[in-house]
Amino acid sequence: MDPLLMIIMVALGLIGSFFSGLLGIGGAIINYPLLLYVPSLLGAAQFNAHEVSSISMFQVFFASLAGVLAFRKKSKTGPSLVNKRLVLYMGTSILAGSLIGGFVSGMLEGDIINLIYGILAVLAVILMLIPGKGTEEKGKDLQFNTFIAIVSAFIVGIVSGIVGAGGAFILIPVMLTLLHIPARTTIASSLAIVFISAIGGVVGKITGGAIPLWPTLFTVIGSLIGAPLGSKISAKMNVKLLRYALIILISLTSVKIWSSIL
Repeated sequence: MDPLLMIIMVALGLIGSFFSGLLGIGGAIINYPLLLYVPSLLGAAQFNAHEVSSISMFQVFFASLAGVLAFRKKSKTGPSLVNKRLVLYMGTSILAGSLIGGFVSGMLEGDIINLIYGILAVLAVILMLIPGKGTEEKGKDLQFNTFIAIVSAFIVGIVSGIVGAGGAFILIPVMLTLLHIPARTTIASSLAIVFISAIGGVVGKITGGAIPLWPTLFTVIGSLIGAPLGSKISAKMNVKLLRYALIILISLTSVKIWSSIL
Protein backbone atom coordinates (compact mmCIF):
# COMPACT_ATOMS: atom_id res chain seq x y z
CA MET A 1 0.00 0.00 0.00
CA ASP A 2 1.26 3.46 -0.92
CA PRO A 3 2.66 5.31 2.17
CA LEU A 4 0.81 8.51 1.22
CA LEU A 5 -2.51 6.67 1.07
CA MET A 6 -1.75 4.97 4.38
CA ILE A 7 -1.17 8.34 6.09
CA ILE A 8 -4.29 9.82 4.49
CA MET A 9 -6.50 6.94 5.61
CA VAL A 10 -5.24 7.09 9.20
CA ALA A 11 -5.76 10.87 9.20
CA LEU A 12 -9.29 10.62 7.79
CA GLY A 13 -10.22 7.94 10.31
CA LEU A 14 -8.85 10.09 13.12
CA ILE A 15 -10.56 13.29 11.96
CA GLY A 16 -13.94 11.68 11.32
CA SER A 17 -14.06 9.77 14.60
CA PHE A 18 -12.70 12.76 16.54
CA PHE A 19 -15.64 14.94 15.49
CA SER A 20 -17.97 12.01 16.02
CA GLY A 21 -16.80 11.69 19.63
CA LEU A 22 -16.75 15.46 20.07
CA LEU A 23 -20.27 16.10 18.82
CA GLY A 24 -21.93 12.82 19.77
CA ILE A 25 -23.22 11.93 16.29
CA GLY A 26 -22.72 8.99 13.97
CA GLY A 27 -19.27 9.15 12.39
CA ALA A 28 -20.37 7.98 8.94
CA ILE A 29 -22.16 11.24 8.14
CA ILE A 30 -18.70 12.89 8.37
CA ASN A 31 -16.56 10.04 7.09
CA TYR A 32 -18.49 9.30 3.90
CA PRO A 33 -17.67 12.59 2.11
CA LEU A 34 -14.12 12.62 3.51
CA LEU A 35 -13.43 9.14 2.13
CA LEU A 36 -15.19 9.88 -1.15
CA TYR A 37 -13.38 13.11 -2.01
CA VAL A 38 -10.14 13.64 -0.04
CA PRO A 39 -8.02 10.69 -1.32
CA SER A 40 -9.00 11.62 -4.87
CA LEU A 41 -8.19 15.33 -4.39
CA LEU A 42 -4.76 14.42 -3.01
CA GLY A 43 -4.06 12.02 -5.87
CA ALA A 44 -3.69 9.00 -3.58
CA ALA A 45 -6.71 6.87 -4.55
CA GLN A 46 -10.15 6.99 -6.12
CA PHE A 47 -12.72 5.11 -4.05
CA ASN A 48 -16.14 4.43 -5.49
CA ALA A 49 -19.36 4.62 -3.48
CA HIS A 50 -19.34 0.89 -2.72
CA GLU A 51 -15.80 1.00 -1.31
CA VAL A 52 -16.50 4.15 0.69
CA SER A 53 -19.60 2.65 2.30
CA SER A 54 -17.63 -0.52 3.19
CA ILE A 55 -14.74 1.39 4.77
CA SER A 56 -17.19 3.60 6.67
CA MET A 57 -19.15 0.60 7.95
CA PHE A 58 -16.07 -1.09 9.38
CA GLN A 59 -14.98 2.17 10.97
CA VAL A 60 -18.41 2.60 12.60
CA PHE A 61 -18.21 -0.97 13.91
CA PHE A 62 -14.88 -0.53 15.66
CA ALA A 63 -15.64 3.01 16.85
CA SER A 64 -18.96 1.90 18.35
CA LEU A 65 -17.27 -1.14 19.91
CA ALA A 66 -14.76 1.17 21.59
CA GLY A 67 -17.64 3.37 22.76
CA VAL A 68 -19.56 0.42 24.23
CA LEU A 69 -16.47 -0.81 26.10
CA ALA A 70 -15.76 2.69 27.43
CA PHE A 71 -19.38 3.08 28.56
CA ARG A 72 -19.36 -0.29 30.32
CA LYS A 73 -16.22 0.73 32.17
CA LYS A 74 -17.83 4.03 33.20
CA SER A 75 -21.14 2.39 34.20
CA LYS A 76 -19.41 0.14 36.73
CA THR A 77 -19.12 3.16 39.03
CA GLY A 78 -22.85 3.94 38.91
CA PRO A 79 -26.27 2.65 37.80
CA SER A 80 -26.66 1.65 34.15
CA LEU A 81 -28.84 3.92 32.02
CA VAL A 82 -29.23 1.35 29.24
CA ASN A 83 -32.84 0.20 28.87
CA LYS A 84 -32.56 -3.50 28.00
CA ARG A 85 -36.10 -3.77 26.62
CA LEU A 86 -35.50 -0.81 24.31
CA VAL A 87 -32.19 -2.29 23.12
CA LEU A 88 -33.86 -5.67 22.55
CA TYR A 89 -36.67 -4.29 20.38
CA MET A 90 -34.70 -1.69 18.43
CA GLY A 91 -31.46 -3.65 18.35
CA THR A 92 -33.08 -6.75 16.84
CA SER A 93 -34.95 -4.65 14.29
CA ILE A 94 -31.97 -2.49 13.29
CA LEU A 95 -29.80 -5.62 12.98
CA ALA A 96 -32.22 -7.13 10.47
CA GLY A 97 -32.41 -3.86 8.55
CA SER A 98 -28.64 -3.30 8.44
CA LEU A 99 -28.04 -6.89 7.27
CA ILE A 100 -30.42 -6.27 4.38
CA GLY A 101 -28.99 -2.81 3.63
CA GLY A 102 -25.37 -3.99 3.73
CA PHE A 103 -26.12 -6.85 1.35
CA VAL A 104 -28.32 -4.82 -1.01
CA SER A 105 -25.72 -2.04 -1.30
CA GLY A 106 -23.49 -4.36 -3.35
CA MET A 107 -26.24 -4.56 -5.98
CA LEU A 108 -26.87 -0.82 -6.23
CA GLU A 109 -25.26 1.65 -8.60
CA GLY A 110 -22.77 4.07 -7.05
CA ASP A 111 -24.99 7.03 -7.92
CA ILE A 112 -27.87 5.46 -5.98
CA ILE A 113 -25.69 5.07 -2.88
CA ASN A 114 -24.56 8.70 -3.23
CA LEU A 115 -28.20 9.73 -3.61
CA ILE A 116 -29.13 7.93 -0.39
CA TYR A 117 -26.23 9.63 1.42
CA GLY A 118 -27.40 12.98 -0.01
CA ILE A 119 -30.88 12.40 1.44
CA LEU A 120 -29.41 11.35 4.80
CA ALA A 121 -27.14 14.41 4.83
CA VAL A 122 -30.12 16.75 4.37
CA LEU A 123 -31.99 14.85 7.08
CA ALA A 124 -28.97 15.03 9.39
CA VAL A 125 -28.77 18.81 9.02
CA ILE A 126 -32.47 19.16 9.84
CA LEU A 127 -32.23 16.86 12.85
CA MET A 128 -29.10 18.59 14.16
CA LEU A 129 -30.96 21.90 14.11
CA ILE A 130 -33.86 20.52 16.18
CA PRO A 131 -33.21 20.77 19.93
CA GLY A 132 -33.42 17.51 21.85
CA LYS A 133 -36.69 16.94 23.72
CA GLY A 134 -35.91 14.03 26.02
CA THR A 135 -36.80 14.18 29.69
CA GLU A 136 -35.06 12.68 32.71
CA GLU A 137 -38.17 11.67 34.61
CA LYS A 138 -38.83 8.03 33.83
CA GLY A 139 -36.76 5.28 35.35
CA LYS A 140 -37.10 1.53 35.35
CA ASP A 141 -40.78 1.68 34.32
CA LEU A 142 -40.01 3.37 31.00
CA GLN A 143 -42.87 3.01 28.50
CA PHE A 144 -42.65 3.52 24.74
CA ASN A 145 -44.50 2.60 21.55
CA THR A 146 -42.97 -0.74 20.55
CA PHE A 147 -44.40 -0.61 17.00
CA ILE A 148 -42.76 2.77 16.27
CA ALA A 149 -39.54 1.56 17.91
CA ILE A 150 -39.35 -1.59 15.78
CA VAL A 151 -40.39 -0.02 12.45
CA SER A 152 -38.20 3.09 12.79
CA ALA A 153 -35.15 1.02 13.77
CA PHE A 154 -35.69 -1.35 10.82
CA ILE A 155 -35.87 1.55 8.34
CA VAL A 156 -32.82 3.23 9.87
CA GLY A 157 -30.99 -0.10 9.67
CA ILE A 158 -31.64 -0.51 5.94
CA VAL A 159 -30.51 2.95 4.86
CA SER A 160 -27.58 2.91 7.28
CA GLY A 161 -26.42 -0.47 6.02
CA ILE A 162 -26.46 0.82 2.45
CA VAL A 163 -24.22 3.86 3.06
CA GLY A 164 -22.10 2.28 5.80
CA ALA A 165 -23.45 4.14 8.81
CA GLY A 166 -24.52 3.19 12.30
CA GLY A 167 -27.52 5.52 12.10
CA ALA A 168 -27.08 7.33 15.43
CA PHE A 169 -27.73 10.76 13.90
CA ILE A 170 -31.22 9.57 12.91
CA LEU A 171 -31.83 7.14 15.74
CA ILE A 172 -31.24 9.58 18.61
CA PRO A 173 -33.76 12.23 17.42
CA VAL A 174 -36.31 9.45 16.78
CA MET A 175 -35.87 8.14 20.32
CA LEU A 176 -36.14 11.62 21.81
CA THR A 177 -39.01 13.05 19.78
CA LEU A 178 -41.15 10.07 18.71
CA LEU A 179 -40.58 7.62 21.55
CA HIS A 180 -40.07 10.27 24.27
CA ILE A 181 -37.15 8.40 25.81
CA PRO A 182 -35.24 10.28 28.54
CA ALA A 183 -32.13 11.99 27.15
CA ARG A 184 -29.55 10.09 29.19
CA THR A 185 -31.24 6.76 28.54
CA THR A 186 -31.34 7.62 24.83
CA ILE A 187 -27.61 8.28 24.65
CA ALA A 188 -26.68 5.18 26.61
CA SER A 189 -29.12 2.84 24.83
CA SER A 190 -28.43 4.20 21.33
CA LEU A 191 -24.76 3.31 21.74
CA ALA A 192 -25.67 -0.36 22.20
CA ILE A 193 -28.25 -0.25 19.38
CA VAL A 194 -25.79 1.34 16.93
CA PHE A 195 -23.18 -1.29 17.78
CA ILE A 196 -25.73 -4.02 16.96
CA SER A 197 -26.51 -2.17 13.72
CA ALA A 198 -22.82 -2.06 12.87
CA ILE A 199 -22.55 -5.84 13.33
CA GLY A 200 -25.30 -6.35 10.78
CA GLY A 201 -23.80 -3.79 8.42
CA VAL A 202 -20.35 -5.40 8.55
CA VAL A 203 -21.78 -8.87 7.88
CA GLY A 204 -23.80 -7.44 5.00
CA LYS A 205 -20.74 -5.72 3.51
CA ILE A 206 -18.65 -8.90 3.76
CA THR A 207 -21.44 -10.79 1.98
CA GLY A 208 -21.81 -8.07 -0.65
CA GLY A 209 -18.06 -7.73 -1.33
CA ALA A 210 -16.14 -4.60 -2.50
CA ILE A 211 -14.07 -4.18 0.68
CA PRO A 212 -10.63 -2.51 0.21
CA LEU A 213 -8.74 -4.33 2.98
CA TRP A 214 -5.68 -2.12 3.69
CA PRO A 215 -7.40 1.28 3.38
CA THR A 216 -10.11 -0.04 5.73
CA LEU A 217 -7.53 -1.26 8.25
CA PHE A 218 -5.68 2.06 8.44
CA THR A 219 -8.92 4.05 8.62
CA VAL A 220 -9.99 1.91 11.58
CA ILE A 221 -6.63 2.53 13.29
CA GLY A 222 -7.16 6.27 12.94
CA SER A 223 -10.72 6.06 14.25
CA LEU A 224 -9.65 4.18 17.38
CA ILE A 225 -7.28 7.05 18.14
CA GLY A 226 -9.65 9.91 17.32
CA ALA A 227 -12.87 8.78 19.04
CA PRO A 228 -11.51 8.75 22.63
CA LEU A 229 -9.84 12.14 22.07
CA GLY A 230 -13.09 13.67 20.84
CA SER A 231 -15.04 12.24 23.77
CA LYS A 232 -12.57 13.59 26.33
CA ILE A 233 -12.51 17.08 24.84
CA SER A 234 -16.32 17.20 24.50
CA ALA A 235 -16.61 16.92 28.28
CA LYS A 236 -14.47 20.03 28.74
CA MET A 237 -15.67 22.49 26.11
CA ASN A 238 -18.74 24.07 24.53
CA VAL A 239 -19.08 22.44 21.13
CA LYS A 240 -22.13 24.42 19.95
CA LEU A 241 -20.12 26.46 17.41
CA LEU A 242 -18.40 23.32 16.16
CA ARG A 243 -21.80 21.68 15.69
CA TYR A 244 -22.96 24.57 13.51
CA ALA A 245 -19.69 24.44 11.57
CA LEU A 246 -20.33 20.76 10.98
CA ILE A 247 -23.86 21.53 9.80
CA ILE A 248 -22.37 23.92 7.22
CA LEU A 249 -19.81 21.28 6.16
CA ILE A 250 -22.45 18.58 5.72
CA SER A 251 -24.68 21.02 3.85
CA LEU A 252 -21.89 21.89 1.39
CA THR A 253 -21.10 18.21 0.91
CA SER A 254 -24.76 17.50 0.30
CA VAL A 255 -24.90 20.27 -2.32
CA LYS A 256 -21.85 18.81 -4.09
CA ILE A 257 -23.29 15.31 -4.14
CA TRP A 258 -26.71 16.50 -5.30
CA SER A 259 -25.11 18.61 -8.04
CA SER A 260 -23.12 15.61 -9.29
CA ILE A 261 -26.27 13.48 -9.31
CA LEU A 262 -28.49 16.06 -11.00
